[in-house]
Amino acid sequence: MNPPPLPASDYPPLAHAEIRTIVLGILLAMFLGALDQTIIATALPTIGRELADVENLSWVVTAYLLTATAATPLYGKLSDIHGRRAMLLVAIAIFAAASALCALAPNMTVLVIARALQGLGGGGLLSLAQIIVGDVVPPIERGRYQGYISVVFAAASIGGPVVGGFFAQHLHWSLIFWINLPIGLLAFLMTNQVLKRLPRHERPHRLDVAGAVLMMAATVALLFALTWGGTRYAWTSAQILALLCASALLWVLFALRLLTAREPFLPLTVLTNPVVGIGTASVSFVFGTMIGLSIYVPLYFEVALGLSASASGLALIPLMGGTVVGSTAAGQAMSRLAHYKRAPFVGLGVAVAALALLAAVPVGLPIAVVCSALGLVGLGMGTLFPVTTVSVQNAVLPYQLGTATGAMNFFRQLFGAVIVAAFGAIVLGGAGTPGLTLETLAAQAGSAGGDLAQGDLAQVFRWVFAAAAACLAVGLVLLAAMEERPLRGRRRAPEVGVPAE
Repeated sequence: MNPPPLPASDYPPLAHAEIRTIVLGILLAMFLGALDQTIIATALPTIGRELADVENLSWVVTAYLLTATAATPLYGKLSDIHGRRAMLLVAIAIFAAASALCALAPNMTVLVIARALQGLGGGGLLSLAQIIVGDVVPPIERGRYQGYISVVFAAASIGGPVVGGFFAQHLHWSLIFWINLPIGLLAFLMTNQVLKRLPRHERPHRLDVAGAVLMMAATVALLFALTWGGTRYAWTSAQILALLCASALLWVLFALRLLTAREPFLPLTVLTNPVVGIGTASVSFVFGTMIGLSIYVPLYFEVALGLSASASGLALIPLMGGTVVGSTAAGQAMSRLAHYKRAPFVGLGVAVAALALLAAVPVGLPIAVVCSALGLVGLGMGTLFPVTTVSVQNAVLPYQLGTATGAMNFFRQLFGAVIVAAFGAIVLGGAGTPGLTLETLAAQAGSAGGDLAQGDLAQVFRWVFAAAAACLAVGLVLLAAMEERPLRGRRRAPEVGVPAE
């Protein structure tokens, strides 16, 4: 039998070189999950042709989204029970094995199943990366490392489609999955030994299996409804309404389970913590808006401004690049500012104003002005991410760190799916053509030329930007309501009568 873990205070402090090795390893692991969500997009048409099944191609993306979102809070809870190292290595191993199965898939059915398995591994990579940073770095210094995570995520968002398209066009689509194996092996080797020195805060826990199943089932039903609504089925169809009703019922049962279980899957002490609840809600609105804009802004460039597909991808860089700059700057500033909420408060205010400009004048502005406005939007959104993550982690006990971080990431992803579906409903509803999809809309925009770009359809994006501004405004209000607690580890002289930290 393994000896019980040492108390956190009995672990010798990690040297800077060890922290650097840990952070680099978990960034590699996180890069696996982030890259796989973007690298496949440009390769999908080639995959559909080679496997002779275009009809079910959307399931290659949907299967990963379903399992990754549902598994995210489970990894956080299990890492509080079994330790971070064990769960990170499990996530990497599942992800790598499923990647090999994806690369070897002989048909679409096997590929979709393999993508679902891959999501089970990928769902833990980002959340566990943030949790491990919380274990090795005190809250006062944690913001700068959360900025590094944003850099990796943005790099995957920008570079993934380029690499995926190159592999599919010039080499073979299976390489988008084979590339995960050497990266995963390197991340595994870099973290396996050094993570043994992580301070361990886990306590004896019982996993609430019933609660976990109810939460995952409710999530999957909701994601099915959001994925199919307005595309495969009408929003008012019996199928979508049944899925929404099933999801609502399962969420009610999950809430009842939280109130009655001896040790619920998401402890009420975590959910009712005002910093955790309000901070998670704030970042969920902003993160969902970022995902929605990253999907629909390229379409806006093609439909409203008449850019080519490749040019619209390049024009997206200010939005994503601004997010990285804002996140990095806010993370660095957290270690020096007592009132660390001020940076995202100002940033989100500027972002709302920039989106209001685009909503007021969706067509007619110079490309440089549009890109500058989107850069300000990204900059403002990025300032919130490290602040909310560190605030949530700072507000819970060490043995609840995994559960709180996993729950925050889960609701971020879930809100992302909801807001993407809402933006899609605005765009497709405004188009006024039954059965129209985003793919066919982009194709029509490319063939119709300037007439469509200056027509009524371009004005639909006025409401997309207005909806995005409204979501950011809600996030701003919630941020204002979130308590600004002093970060643990702040280096200052102890006050009279107050014990030193």
